[in-house]
Amino acid sequence: MIEDDLRAAFARREALTPPTGPVRAAIDRAVVRRRRRRLRLRLAGTALAVVAAALAGFTAIAPRPPETANLLATPSPPMPTGALNVLLLGSDAAGPDGSRRADSILLVHLPADRSRLYLVSLPRDLVVPTAGRGPEKLNVSLAAGRDLTAGYQATRQVVAQLTGVRIDAGAVLTYRATRELTDAVGGVPMCLPAAIRSYHTRRTYPAGCQRLDGAAAVDVLRQRYNMPDGALDRDRNAARYAAGLLHRMQEQEVLSNPLLLSRLITKVGSGVVTDTGESSLPALLAAAGTAATVEPVAVGLPVLHGSTKELPYGFRLDPALAPGFLDALRADRLGEWTAAHPKQVTALR
Repeated sequence: MIEDDLRAAFARREALTPPTGPVRAAIDRAVVRRRRRRLRLRLAGTALAVVAAALAGFTAIAPRPPETANLLATPSPPMPTGALNVLLLGSDAAGPDGSRRADSILLVHLPADRSRLYLVSLPRDLVVPTAGRGPEKLNVSLAAGRDLTAGYQATRQVVAQLTGVRIDAGAVLTYRATRELTDAVGGVPMCLPAAIRSYHTRRTYPAGCQRLDGAAAVDVLRQRYNMPDGALDRDRNAARYAAGLLHRMQEQEVLSNPLLLSRLITKVGSGVVTDTGESSLPALLAAAGTAATVEPVAVGLPVLHGSTKELPYGFRLDPALAPGFLDALRADRLGEWTAAHPKQVTALR
């Protein structure tokens, strides 16, 4: 009897029950939206690191953990305005004592008008004053910390003091995944002003424009011996590689295609992150978007060879050119300065 009553009650209420199809469809749409939102945030959070890799020709190691979880929980900061400066430190393998020194030091300047990117190479052997340690080469500051995070912060302070500009973001970079990144975009075009004979592999790279695979790109980026200007030539080649890599990524629409960008990030590695300072990765990427579509201008900090009793080999600031260059950097007038000093600009093509 009770069972019959229950059946009758359910039958009377069945007509009032809404159809399950639309409800299920709404749930599915909500799930898809959440998944897409997570994907967009993850891609935006790592895309700047891939751009940083493109700008310096290396692959980023995290100065601090990624903040994807925080991005999901809190609203993103507004897009930064004014000029921005991003510090990229390139490092090869650790030394016998486990410490790393910066092989390449690149300050990426994004002007307030977002017209283009300026790649400012700072010589690793530039002699700079340091607190408590006296004059040292700039690349030593990376090894001054107990780990890469502390080394990055130490270098950031030295570069900020040297240039007089605020460092808004940055990354520590290594050659470790350059092969994968280069091969993932099908090779990188690079224009060499003169032939390079590799000190490490004995391979010869002819003068002119050529497309390098991952192994060849790493080989070229490491060269400083048998080069006319040594480490300065290595800095110039890093800028040439960066321009070529950025061009390939734009040519293949990697930065604007979430699927392609996701595949590239997967190949490079999930640990690719950067220090975003007071901003966010999506905001920084959006700020650099327009400027990244124009070929960057590569320029080296004006220096002269100089030596002391303590440091027999090194560089010092060029007293004739460096003050004006640094004034232009601080005043966000690098476009005017490079136009007035074309010999200081590295030819990328």
